[in-house]
Amino acid sequence: MQRQQQLTEWLQGLYPNETIAIAPASADASFRRYFRATFANERTLVVMDAPPQHENCQPFLHIGRLFEEAGTHVPHVHAQDLEQGFLLLSDLGNTTYAQALADGDIANAKRLYSAATDALIKIQRASREDELPPYDEALLRRELNLFPEWYIAKHLGVTLTAKQQAKLEEVFTRIVANNLAQPRVYVHRDYHSRNLMVTEPNPGILDFQDAVYGPITYDLVSLFKDAYIEWEEADIIDWLIAYWEKARRAGLPVHDDFGEFYRDYEMMGVQRHIKVLGIFARLYHRDSKAGYLKDMPLVMKYLRAACDRYIDLKPLLVLLMELEHAQAEQAS
Repeated sequence: MQRQQQLTEWLQGLYPNETIAIAPASADASFRRYFRATFANERTLVVMDAPPQHENCQPFLHIGRLFEEAGTHVPHVHAQDLEQGFLLLSDLGNTTYAQALADGDIANAKRLYSAATDALIKIQRASREDELPPYDEALLRRELNLFPEWYIAKHLGVTLTAKQQAKLEEVFTRIVANNLAQPRVYVHRDYHSRNLMVTEPNPGILDFQDAVYGPITYDLVSLFKDAYIEWEEADIIDWLIAYWEKARRAGLPVHDDFGEFYRDYEMMGVQRHIKVLGIFARLYHRDSKAGYLKDMPLVMKYLRAACDRYIDLKPLLVLLMELEHAQAEQAS
Protein backbone atom coordinates (compact mmCIF):
# COMPACT_ATOMS: atom_id res chain seq x y z
CA MET A 1 0.00 0.00 0.00
CA GLN A 2 2.90 2.35 0.67
CA ARG A 3 4.12 1.94 -2.93
CA GLN A 4 0.63 2.70 -4.25
CA GLN A 5 0.47 5.82 -2.07
CA GLN A 6 3.87 6.98 -3.41
CA LEU A 7 2.70 6.27 -6.95
CA THR A 8 -0.53 8.23 -6.43
CA GLU A 9 1.35 11.22 -5.02
CA TRP A 10 3.82 11.16 -7.94
CA LEU A 11 1.01 11.06 -10.49
CA GLN A 12 -0.96 13.80 -8.73
CA GLY A 13 2.21 15.92 -8.76
CA LEU A 14 2.38 15.54 -12.56
CA TYR A 15 -1.32 16.45 -12.95
CA PRO A 16 -2.14 18.68 -9.94
CA ASN A 17 -5.45 19.93 -11.33
CA GLU A 18 -6.82 16.58 -12.49
CA THR A 19 -9.04 14.02 -10.81
CA ILE A 20 -7.39 10.63 -11.34
CA ALA A 21 -8.73 7.19 -10.42
CA ILE A 22 -6.05 4.52 -10.03
CA ALA A 23 -6.77 0.79 -10.24
CA PRO A 24 -4.55 -2.30 -10.61
CA ALA A 25 -4.04 -3.24 -14.27
CA SER A 26 -1.81 -6.33 -14.13
CA ALA A 27 1.28 -7.93 -12.67
CA ASP A 28 3.90 -10.19 -14.23
CA ALA A 29 6.37 -12.85 -13.12
CA SER A 30 8.77 -10.22 -11.75
CA PHE A 31 8.40 -7.48 -9.12
CA ARG A 32 6.80 -5.12 -11.64
CA ARG A 33 3.16 -4.12 -11.23
CA TYR A 34 0.95 -1.97 -13.43
CA PHE A 35 -1.82 0.47 -12.57
CA ARG A 36 -4.33 2.11 -14.88
CA ALA A 37 -4.86 5.81 -14.28
CA THR A 38 -8.24 7.07 -15.52
CA PHE A 39 -8.68 10.82 -15.88
CA ALA A 40 -11.93 12.77 -15.63
CA ASN A 41 -12.20 12.97 -19.43
CA GLU A 42 -11.96 9.10 -19.60
CA ARG A 43 -8.40 9.25 -20.96
CA THR A 44 -6.28 6.44 -19.53
CA LEU A 45 -2.56 5.97 -18.98
CA VAL A 46 -0.65 3.11 -17.35
CA VAL A 47 1.82 3.50 -14.50
CA MET A 48 4.58 0.91 -14.18
CA ASP A 49 5.65 0.33 -10.59
CA ALA A 50 9.17 -1.16 -10.71
CA PRO A 51 10.76 -1.01 -7.23
CA PRO A 52 14.34 0.17 -7.89
CA GLN A 53 15.86 -2.28 -5.40
CA HIS A 54 14.46 -5.14 -7.52
CA GLU A 55 14.03 -3.76 -11.04
CA ASN A 56 16.14 -1.63 -13.38
CA CYS A 57 14.01 0.50 -15.70
CA GLN A 58 16.88 1.47 -18.01
CA PRO A 59 16.62 -1.61 -20.30
CA PHE A 60 12.86 -1.02 -20.66
CA LEU A 61 13.47 2.60 -21.66
CA HIS A 62 16.32 1.77 -24.05
CA ILE A 63 14.60 -1.14 -25.78
CA GLY A 64 11.29 0.71 -25.90
CA ARG A 65 13.01 3.50 -27.83
CA LEU A 66 14.62 1.01 -30.23
CA PHE A 67 11.32 -0.74 -30.93
CA GLU A 68 9.41 2.54 -31.22
CA GLU A 69 11.99 3.86 -33.71
CA ALA A 70 11.58 0.60 -35.65
CA GLY A 71 7.93 1.56 -36.19
CA THR A 72 6.23 -0.84 -33.80
CA HIS A 73 3.55 -0.07 -31.23
CA VAL A 74 5.08 -0.13 -27.76
CA PRO A 75 4.00 1.92 -24.72
CA HIS A 76 5.18 5.49 -25.17
CA VAL A 77 6.90 6.93 -22.08
CA HIS A 78 5.16 10.16 -21.01
CA ALA A 79 7.03 10.64 -17.72
CA GLN A 80 9.57 8.83 -15.56
CA ASP A 81 10.96 8.85 -12.03
CA LEU A 82 13.76 6.30 -11.95
CA GLU A 83 14.66 7.09 -8.35
CA GLN A 84 11.24 5.89 -7.21
CA GLY A 85 10.85 3.34 -10.00
CA PHE A 86 7.78 4.80 -11.73
CA LEU A 87 7.08 5.13 -15.46
CA LEU A 88 3.98 6.73 -16.98
CA LEU A 89 3.08 4.94 -20.20
CA SER A 90 0.50 5.05 -22.97
CA ASP A 91 -2.29 2.52 -22.47
CA LEU A 92 -2.41 -0.35 -24.98
CA GLY A 93 -5.78 -1.52 -23.72
CA ASN A 94 -7.12 -4.62 -21.97
CA THR A 95 -7.30 -7.25 -24.69
CA THR A 96 -4.33 -9.57 -25.05
CA TYR A 97 -3.82 -11.86 -28.02
CA ALA A 98 -4.43 -14.74 -25.59
CA GLN A 99 -7.91 -13.42 -24.86
CA ALA A 100 -8.68 -12.58 -28.49
CA LEU A 101 -7.54 -16.02 -29.71
CA ALA A 102 -9.21 -18.08 -26.97
CA ASP A 103 -12.17 -19.00 -29.16
CA GLY A 104 -9.90 -20.76 -31.68
CA ASP A 105 -11.16 -18.73 -34.68
CA ILE A 106 -8.55 -19.52 -37.36
CA ALA A 107 -9.41 -16.57 -39.61
CA ASN A 108 -8.91 -14.17 -36.70
CA ALA A 109 -5.73 -15.98 -35.68
CA LYS A 110 -4.32 -15.67 -39.20
CA ARG A 111 -5.02 -11.92 -39.20
CA LEU A 112 -3.52 -11.32 -35.75
CA TYR A 113 -0.45 -13.49 -36.33
CA SER A 114 0.16 -11.78 -39.68
CA ALA A 115 0.21 -8.42 -37.88
CA ALA A 116 2.51 -9.89 -35.21
CA THR A 117 5.02 -11.16 -37.77
CA ASP A 118 4.89 -7.83 -39.65
CA ALA A 119 5.86 -6.08 -36.41
CA LEU A 120 8.53 -8.68 -35.70
CA ILE A 121 10.09 -8.09 -39.12
CA LYS A 122 10.24 -4.33 -38.38
CA ILE A 123 12.09 -5.07 -35.15
CA GLN A 124 14.44 -7.51 -36.87
CA ARG A 125 15.19 -5.14 -39.73
CA ALA A 126 16.15 -2.42 -37.25
CA SER A 127 18.72 -4.68 -35.55
CA ARG A 128 22.21 -3.36 -34.84
CA GLU A 129 24.91 -5.46 -33.25
CA ASP A 130 25.99 -3.43 -30.24
CA GLU A 131 22.65 -2.13 -28.93
CA LEU A 132 21.52 -5.12 -26.84
CA PRO A 133 23.25 -7.79 -24.76
CA PRO A 134 24.30 -10.81 -26.85
CA TYR A 135 22.34 -14.04 -26.59
CA ASP A 136 25.66 -15.82 -26.25
CA GLU A 137 26.69 -19.30 -25.18
CA ALA A 138 26.87 -18.34 -21.52
CA LEU A 139 23.26 -17.10 -21.49
CA LEU A 140 21.93 -20.01 -23.58
CA ARG A 141 23.58 -22.51 -21.22
CA ARG A 142 22.48 -20.66 -18.10
CA GLU A 143 18.90 -20.98 -19.34
CA LEU A 144 19.29 -24.66 -20.27
CA ASN A 145 20.70 -25.43 -16.83
CA LEU A 146 17.42 -24.32 -15.22
CA PHE A 147 15.99 -27.62 -16.49
CA PRO A 148 18.20 -30.06 -14.53
CA GLU A 149 18.32 -27.76 -11.51
CA TRP A 150 14.66 -26.79 -11.12
CA TYR A 151 12.59 -29.17 -13.24
CA ILE A 152 14.43 -32.48 -12.83
CA ALA A 153 15.97 -32.14 -9.36
CA LYS A 154 13.48 -29.87 -7.60
CA HIS A 155 10.18 -30.50 -9.39
CA LEU A 156 10.52 -34.21 -10.21
CA GLY A 157 12.80 -35.00 -7.29
CA VAL A 158 15.07 -37.07 -9.58
CA THR A 159 18.86 -37.29 -9.36
CA LEU A 160 20.37 -37.97 -12.79
CA THR A 161 22.86 -40.80 -13.20
CA ALA A 162 26.26 -40.02 -14.71
CA LYS A 163 25.06 -41.59 -17.98
CA GLN A 164 21.92 -39.44 -18.03
CA GLN A 165 23.93 -36.30 -17.30
CA ALA A 166 26.22 -37.14 -20.20
CA LYS A 167 23.21 -37.58 -22.52
CA LEU A 168 21.81 -34.22 -21.46
CA GLU A 169 25.16 -32.48 -21.95
CA GLU A 170 25.53 -34.06 -25.40
CA VAL A 171 22.18 -32.65 -26.50
CA PHE A 172 22.77 -29.26 -24.86
CA THR A 173 26.01 -28.95 -26.86
CA ARG A 174 24.16 -29.68 -30.13
CA ILE A 175 21.35 -27.26 -29.33
CA VAL A 176 23.71 -24.42 -28.43
CA ALA A 177 25.85 -25.01 -31.55
CA ASN A 178 22.75 -24.66 -33.73
CA ASN A 179 21.47 -21.60 -31.86
CA LEU A 180 24.79 -19.77 -32.11
CA ALA A 181 25.11 -20.53 -35.83
CA GLN A 182 21.79 -18.82 -36.65
CA PRO A 183 21.70 -15.27 -38.05
CA ARG A 184 21.28 -12.71 -35.26
CA VAL A 185 18.73 -9.95 -34.78
CA TYR A 186 16.94 -8.19 -31.93
CA VAL A 187 15.11 -10.84 -29.87
CA HIS A 188 12.15 -9.79 -27.69
CA ARG A 189 12.44 -13.12 -25.77
CA ASP A 190 8.77 -13.39 -24.72
CA TYR A 191 6.94 -12.54 -27.94
CA HIS A 192 3.76 -14.49 -27.15
CA SER A 193 0.01 -14.14 -26.73
CA ARG A 194 0.10 -12.65 -23.21
CA ASN A 195 2.53 -9.88 -24.21
CA LEU A 196 0.82 -8.84 -27.46
CA MET A 197 -2.20 -6.56 -27.22
CA VAL A 198 -5.05 -6.15 -29.70
CA THR A 199 -4.90 -2.45 -30.38
CA GLU A 200 -4.44 0.04 -33.19
CA PRO A 201 -1.92 -0.19 -34.77
CA ASN A 202 -1.78 -3.90 -34.11
CA PRO A 203 -0.18 -5.44 -32.13
CA GLY A 204 0.74 -3.51 -29.03
CA ILE A 205 3.96 -5.02 -27.67
CA LEU A 206 4.70 -5.38 -23.94
CA ASP A 207 7.33 -6.92 -21.63
CA PHE A 208 10.33 -6.39 -23.90
CA GLN A 209 12.84 -5.29 -21.25
CA ASP A 210 14.83 -8.55 -21.42
CA ALA A 211 15.48 -8.25 -25.17
CA VAL A 212 18.84 -9.43 -26.51
CA TYR A 213 20.72 -9.77 -29.80
CA GLY A 214 20.41 -13.38 -30.88
CA PRO A 215 18.93 -16.15 -33.10
CA ILE A 216 16.42 -15.01 -35.69
CA THR A 217 13.98 -17.88 -35.04
CA TYR A 218 13.64 -17.32 -31.28
CA ASP A 219 10.66 -14.95 -31.25
CA LEU A 220 8.84 -17.11 -33.79
CA VAL A 221 9.06 -20.01 -31.34
CA SER A 222 7.62 -17.80 -28.57
CA LEU A 223 4.81 -16.77 -30.90
CA PHE A 224 3.82 -20.08 -32.49
CA LYS A 225 4.86 -22.63 -29.83
CA ASP A 226 3.16 -20.55 -27.19
CA ALA A 227 3.02 -22.03 -23.69
CA TYR A 228 -0.49 -20.60 -23.20
CA ILE A 229 -2.29 -21.45 -26.44
CA GLU A 230 -2.06 -24.36 -28.89
CA TRP A 231 -2.65 -24.48 -32.65
CA GLU A 232 -2.68 -27.26 -35.21
CA GLU A 233 0.77 -27.89 -36.63
CA ALA A 234 -0.46 -27.43 -40.20
CA ASP A 235 -1.69 -23.92 -39.36
CA ILE A 236 1.58 -23.03 -37.63
CA ILE A 237 3.58 -24.17 -40.66
CA ASP A 238 1.38 -22.01 -42.93
CA TRP A 239 2.02 -18.98 -40.68
CA LEU A 240 5.74 -19.74 -40.55
CA ILE A 241 5.94 -19.96 -44.35
CA ALA A 242 4.13 -16.61 -44.59
CA TYR A 243 6.70 -15.07 -42.18
CA TRP A 244 9.61 -16.70 -44.05
CA GLU A 245 8.41 -15.31 -47.39
CA LYS A 246 7.92 -11.81 -45.92
CA ALA A 247 11.32 -11.97 -44.21
CA ARG A 248 13.06 -12.90 -47.47
CA ARG A 249 11.36 -10.03 -49.28
CA ALA A 250 12.45 -7.70 -46.46
CA GLY A 251 16.07 -8.79 -46.92
CA LEU A 252 16.37 -10.54 -43.55
CA PRO A 253 19.05 -13.27 -43.28
CA VAL A 254 16.75 -16.30 -43.22
CA HIS A 255 17.71 -19.57 -44.96
CA ASP A 256 16.84 -19.76 -48.66
CA ASP A 257 15.62 -23.30 -47.99
CA PHE A 258 12.49 -23.42 -45.82
CA GLY A 259 13.39 -26.91 -44.54
CA GLU A 260 16.67 -25.57 -43.11
CA PHE A 261 14.87 -22.59 -41.63
CA TYR A 262 12.27 -24.89 -40.05
CA ARG A 263 14.98 -27.09 -38.51
CA ASP A 264 16.58 -24.00 -36.94
CA TYR A 265 13.16 -23.00 -35.61
CA GLU A 266 12.69 -26.47 -34.09
CA MET A 267 16.15 -26.50 -32.48
CA MET A 268 15.55 -23.04 -31.06
CA GLY A 269 12.21 -24.27 -29.77
CA VAL A 270 13.88 -27.07 -27.87
CA GLN A 271 16.16 -24.58 -26.13
CA ARG A 272 13.20 -22.41 -25.17
CA HIS A 273 11.01 -25.27 -23.95
CA ILE A 274 13.80 -26.68 -21.78
CA LYS A 275 14.29 -23.21 -20.29
CA VAL A 276 10.57 -22.60 -19.79
CA LEU A 277 10.06 -25.89 -17.95
CA GLY A 278 12.87 -24.85 -15.60
CA ILE A 279 11.42 -21.38 -15.14
CA PHE A 280 7.88 -22.64 -14.47
CA ALA A 281 9.27 -25.08 -11.88
CA ARG A 282 11.28 -22.28 -10.26
CA LEU A 283 8.26 -19.95 -10.17
CA TYR A 284 6.37 -22.66 -8.29
CA HIS A 285 9.02 -23.93 -5.90
CA ARG A 286 10.92 -20.71 -5.20
CA ASP A 287 8.29 -18.02 -5.73
CA SER A 288 5.10 -19.93 -4.73
CA LYS A 289 3.47 -19.14 -8.10
CA ALA A 290 1.48 -22.27 -8.90
CA GLY A 291 -0.41 -20.83 -11.88
CA TYR A 292 2.27 -21.90 -14.36
CA LEU A 293 2.09 -25.61 -13.46
CA LYS A 294 -0.97 -26.09 -15.67
CA ASP A 295 1.04 -24.83 -18.68
CA MET A 296 3.84 -27.39 -18.28
CA PRO A 297 2.12 -30.25 -20.19
CA LEU A 298 1.83 -28.22 -23.41
CA VAL A 299 5.48 -27.13 -23.19
CA MET A 300 6.51 -30.76 -22.66
CA LYS A 301 4.34 -31.79 -25.63
CA TYR A 302 6.22 -29.33 -27.88
CA LEU A 303 9.56 -30.56 -26.55
CA ARG A 304 8.83 -34.24 -27.05
CA ALA A 305 7.43 -33.70 -30.55
CA ALA A 306 10.63 -31.95 -31.67
CA CYS A 307 12.87 -34.55 -30.00
CA ASP A 308 10.94 -37.28 -31.81
CA ARG A 309 11.68 -35.66 -35.20
CA TYR A 310 15.45 -35.21 -35.11
CA ILE A 311 18.12 -37.83 -34.61
CA ASP A 312 20.35 -35.24 -32.88
CA LEU A 313 17.72 -34.93 -30.14
CA LYS A 314 17.02 -38.66 -29.61
CA PRO A 315 19.16 -38.87 -26.42
CA LEU A 316 16.97 -36.16 -24.89
CA LEU A 317 13.80 -38.03 -25.91
CA VAL A 318 15.13 -41.15 -24.18
CA LEU A 319 15.91 -39.11 -21.06
CA LEU A 320 12.41 -37.57 -21.03
CA MET A 321 10.90 -41.04 -21.24
CA GLU A 322 13.12 -42.22 -18.37
CA LEU A 323 12.04 -39.23 -16.28
CA GLU A 324 8.39 -39.97 -17.03
CA HIS A 325 8.92 -43.58 -15.97
CA ALA A 326 10.64 -42.49 -12.74
CA GLN A 327 7.77 -40.10 -12.02
CA ALA A 328 5.18 -42.86 -12.57
CA GLU A 329 7.07 -45.16 -10.19
CA GLN A 330 7.16 -42.45 -7.52
CA ALA A 331 3.41 -41.85 -7.92
CA SER A 332 2.65 -45.56 -7.45
